[in-house]
Amino acid sequence: MNPIQIAIVDDHTLFRNGLAKLLEEFKEIKINFEASNGQELMLLMEKHPFPEMILMDIKMPRMDGYATTTWLKKTYPQIRILALTMHDDEASVIKMIQCGASGYVLKESKPMEVLEAILTIKQKGVYINELITGKLIRTMALEEAKPKFTKKEIEFLKLCCSELTYKQIAEKMFCSPRTIDNYRESLFQKLNLKSRTGLVLYAIQQGLMENN
Repeated sequence: MNPIQIAIVDDHTLFRNGLAKLLEEFKEIKINFEASNGQELMLLMEKHPFPEMILMDIKMPRMDGYATTTWLKKTYPQIRILALTMHDDEASVIKMIQCGASGYVLKESKPMEVLEAILTIKQKGVYINELITGKLIRTMALEEAKPKFTKKEIEFLKLCCSELTYKQIAEKMFCSPRTIDNYRESLFQKLNLKSRTGLVLYAIQQGLMENN
């Protein structure tokens, strides 16, 4: 198998350079170039071979990960994006997925974990570490039979893709927060998930967010 062509976009030079050196030790990886923000990425894309995948920081000056990911998905939809984040920040991860990222890893992850994420995205299209199980990966990648949902569960799933809090979703659906908790737990069980991030990724993969 040919090495996966990778670009790294992060405004912290030491972290970016260190990650590049660590990943280059794997035969499966080839680092094409590094950039400090989205604007620099645009310039370097004209001078280097296109990467298959970009490791993308979220918070950067001048052009952050959200704007850069949105631009990439419109301009080069074939390029996969793996988000890099300092914290397991659900809101940031959800927004990156909505912009077009295929998954995320924490910056504190070990090199082997980053390699696993890259290889999983290459093979299956998505990676959200432990928050999404193999069952959901197979459901999305192989288009297995979808679980059966009630109309209220589907409505709740769509609203999860918004910036509304669970309390605001309850108000919008004219029900109690306890009922919302029941919808959430039911979906977690049916999809074998553990977080709202997983629900959002599933909704996006199934085209439900577009109808929100």
